[in-house]
Amino acid sequence: MMNFEKMSSEIYDFYDSGAEIGRLERCLGKIEFARTKEILSRYIHEKCRIYDVGGGIGMYAVWLAGQGHQVDLLELSGIQVAYAREHFIDKAVFMAEEADARALPRADCSADVVLLMGPLYHLQKRSDRALALSEALRVLKPGGLLIAAGISKWSNMTYAVSSFTDTNMYLDDDVFFNMIKAEMETGKHNRPEEYRSFITEAYFHTAEELETEIVNEGFSVLGLHAVEGCIWLTPNLEENWEKPMRRKRLLQLARLTESEREMIGISPHFLIAGKKNKE
Repeated sequence: MMNFEKMSSEIYDFYDSGAEIGRLERCLGKIEFARTKEILSRYIHEKCRIYDVGGGIGMYAVWLAGQGHQVDLLELSGIQVAYAREHFIDKAVFMAEEADARALPRADCSADVVLLMGPLYHLQKRSDRALALSEALRVLKPGGLLIAAGISKWSNMTYAVSSFTDTNMYLDDDVFFNMIKAEMETGKHNRPEEYRSFITEAYFHTAEELETEIVNEGFSVLGLHAVEGCIWLTPNLEENWEKPMRRKRLLQLARLTESEREMIGISPHFLIAGKKNKE
């Protein structure tokens, strides 16, 4: 039996309040959703069994199930599990169950693919992230695929700098500045009371750091990809995204730069693909 602390109430409260509802359908979330699906499609081809661990309200689960994959959504928040069952399971058949990434209720070597596109950036302790990765390794078949997401250590800093105007003065505020300073120095994100609209308690990685964690837990790295990449800095991004020719050009730039090490840190999210070594 694994021993670990329960996730903080702040994390439950954040997601139980509906933070994920509609997030991937508006603003920057549209770009994150489109690019993540694009990257997943490069790795997931034949019909397979997928565990979407920490998959929120089921946006990726319903998309993958709609492509014919057997998908289990294993999500920490019971409210998000209930939302997935109520709103998405009639669109595509998948299973939704409450579960902690550090103790998956699944048998050894039972999945072809494990998605960890959330848990690793909500576990501030290295030991907890190692547990989540070891559980992914355990339930994957030999040669199975892991896709893990990280939030860049520089994401809030980059946002604050890129939007620093007379109407958006985060950097003038010592409270905000100290928050991003701590993120850059320690990786730990703890939102102050003054900024409750920001993401809840989290751990922000560099790409190299997350890559090292994955390798240390027994995976071989197949690829490293910036999700939004540099294009999220585009002025009037949502307006430009809705124009087909401009969207095409923005996507071309994202693809051209997605694996450049010097560019990955500028992206709010990045994905690492890993493979469980055959025994």
